[in-house]
Parts: sequence; C-alpha cells; structure tokens
Amino acid sequence: MAFTRLAQWYNKVEKAGFDSFKIVAKSIEAHYLNILNYFDHRSTNASTESFNAKIKAFRASFRGVGNVSFFLYRLKNIYA
Repeated sequence: MAFTRLAQWYNKVEKAGFDSFKIVAKSIEAHYLNILNYFDHRSTNASTESFNAKIKAFRASFRGVGNVSFFLYRLKNIYA
C-alpha cells in the first residue's frame, strides 16, 4: 500500500510541474526503498545518525584529529 501511495504522489508531482517538488521527488526516488522500509518495519537509521553526530562533535572539540589511533582509542573508551 505504501508503495502505491508513494507512486501516486510521485506521478502527481511530475504532472504539477513545480521545479522545487521535482528536486524532492528525485531525492525520494533515489531512496524510496529505505523510505518504504520504515513503513513496513518501522525501523530507521536514527541511532546511526545520532552516533555519527556525537563522533563529529567529539572530533570538533579537538579541532581535528592528529593521531587517528589515539582518536579511535578515546572514542571507544567514551562511547563503547
């Protein structure tokens, strides 16, 4: 059902001819399997994105990484 509704929405966007919606539609077309996966299994990659944000914040607090092995060691000790 979700696939059908998404396909109908995509067809309406193409017929409408709005350039801004065409950009959004292309993005949805590229990721439609992941989008539909949410509706089928109610799973997202939010936890992965959150962890990635924590890594970026940790890296930014040191203004870059000079020693990669030490960075990974600290990251493991803090978040593992």
